[in-house]
Amino acid sequence: MDLVFSSTRELAAAIRDRKISAVEALDAHLAEIDKQNEAVNAVVTLDREGARARAKKADEAQARGDAVGPLHGVPFTLKDTHETAGIKTTVGFPAFADYVARKDSPVVLRLKAAGGVLVGKTNVATMLGDWQSNNPLFGRTSNPWDLSRTAGGSSGGAAAALSTGMTPFEIGTDMQDSIRLPAAFCGVYGLKPTEHRVSLAGAFPDPTGAPRSVRLMSCIGPLARNVEDLALILGIIAGPDGSDTDLAPVPVEDMPEVDLKTLRIAFAPA
Repeated sequence: MDLVFSSTRELAAAIRDRKISAVEALDAHLAEIDKQNEAVNAVVTLDREGARARAKKADEAQARGDAVGPLHGVPFTLKDTHETAGIKTTVGFPAFADYVARKDSPVVLRLKAAGGVLVGKTNVATMLGDWQSNNPLFGRTSNPWDLSRTAGGSSGGAAAALSTGMTPFEIGTDMQDSIRLPAAFCGVYGLKPTEHRVSLAGAFPDPTGAPRSVRLMSCIGPLARNVEDLALILGIIAGPDGSDTDLAPVPVEDMPEVDLKTLRIAFAPA
């Protein structure tokens, strides 16, 4: 089993069936980060010891028969915009260089509740405001297929980390192609969900606790190496949340089977 290029579902199943441990899955991904990241510069903050402690706890829970969810023991990284307790959230902006949130965002809480093991953060455009992932704090993320080219932005670090096997899934943000463009550039899958399906609370550093300034167009969505993983992760992070009153109380349903022979597609030419 190729641990670093297995899907999220495959990793979770292997851990659940005790074919591998959460620590083994983590070690494989940390080794891939050590191997690939110097050239690509996708992972900008790494919590090795914290991740190892979380993976050990996941294995202990598994041994007791207490697996907690569909991501139990699966390591993952996060775009450096989601607020995380104990790990810096900078959005590549010098003023936030040392900012550590007091609590996890709702999306991070849901991933952890599903059993995911957070490893670190991935690079972004400064304040998420560019088509490439380059900033004064961490520099430029390169496209893993051609290091002279960009990985895209603002979720370029997320897409590059996925493409090189440093993480099995990621969570990006998208207002104007910030998930879709890097996914296309790096050869992975990305989804911008329908607006107000995933909580935007804690989706941007907010040391003052001020009301969110961005309420329209911006969406949080998954990146993965196959469509099935996109569906899995969206099902975990989507849905009503008490921290974001813009979310409608609409359930997240399974993907319907689509008959491609009868599918009709509309498009608006530029």
